[in-house]
Amino acid sequence: MENSRCAGCGIALQTIEPSRPGFVPESARGREPIICQRCFRIKNYNDASSVAIDQDDFLRLLGGIASTDSLVVHIVDLFDFEGSLISGLQRFVGSNPVLLVVNKIDLLPKVTNWNRLRNWVQKEARANGLKVVGVLLCSARRNIGFERVVETIADLRGKRDVYVIGATNVGKSTLVNRLISDYSDLERELTVSRYPGTTLDAVHIPLEDGRSIIDTPGIVYRTRLSEVVPRETLHAVMPDKPLKPATYQLDAKQTLFFGGIVRFDFVEGDHQSFTAYVSSSLPIHRTKLEKADALYEEHRGVMLAPPSREGLESVPPWTKHSLRVQPGSAVDVFVSGMGWIKVNGKSGALLEVHAPKGVKVMLRDSML
Repeated sequence: MENSRCAGCGIALQTIEPSRPGFVPESARGREPIICQRCFRIKNYNDASSVAIDQDDFLRLLGGIASTDSLVVHIVDLFDFEGSLISGLQRFVGSNPVLLVVNKIDLLPKVTNWNRLRNWVQKEARANGLKVVGVLLCSARRNIGFERVVETIADLRGKRDVYVIGATNVGKSTLVNRLISDYSDLERELTVSRYPGTTLDAVHIPLEDGRSIIDTPGIVYRTRLSEVVPRETLHAVMPDKPLKPATYQLDAKQTLFFGGIVRFDFVEGDHQSFTAYVSSSLPIHRTKLEKADALYEEHRGVMLAPPSREGLESVPPWTKHSLRVQPGSAVDVFVSGMGWIKVNGKSGALLEVHAPKGVKVMLRDSML
């Protein structure tokens, strides 16, 4: 299998060690296109074994882009915007143009003001030091705005290669598969799944004009809740249906539990409302702040779930984040990988958010 690579994830293939990436059973060597056992199990059984990928290899791969003449397509997840935007991307891509593709817009309410949202995305990108030649909103799953994405890539790339980059699970492989079908004569698709790290190495797809699409491995950010919860909990925190905003009228000293994974305390402030934009599969439970500790100890993993009590054992312990909302501001409390809680009041508030250690929690300008 020397020099052969998996058509699904790009990893070098081998027939020696079943526990290592790229393993192919002898019985599958004659298949065409050939894929590794891991991709086979994802495609046919929606099952992915854990494979550790060296983060330094990801950064070395990105670092090589600056020396090329390429179009860089950076895909981010609108549901987890700050969690999926690649930090410091500008220094990796050099002077190459960057097209920002914002996926999963189908999760937002149909009444969303899309021009305002696009302006919000541009402002957030600038705040993170990213210069972009365009911002496109789309839904890979629902095929919304996808034609525009494909056409814009064709217009901007000219005769250049196209690097498709992004964090894990933002929709990269779905876009690349569409580009393969439109601009390449290859009869294959990349592996697509909800599991992190599906693409394990750079996959070069030749185009008809002699250039290539390069699908890079997803950057694994442990600051995202979706990377630290047990695998069986992913379906609850990662929505695949439009969000149903849930608004709660709260007095100070009240608490909201999001399953057993995140706790939101309204510590100080006037009576006001908060709207949660999270997966409808993640139960929300309200209680008094004075009862929150005891309630969690008694009901975590059962009433306050997911994760299950056993699943919680693999989740990092909570860290408390204190957030001061200034009077007159319009902000969201963003929890990477879970969604956000919009602060509707204008009188200010002191909030505390308990989330697994390392998960990004922050205040940001309201998206909606």
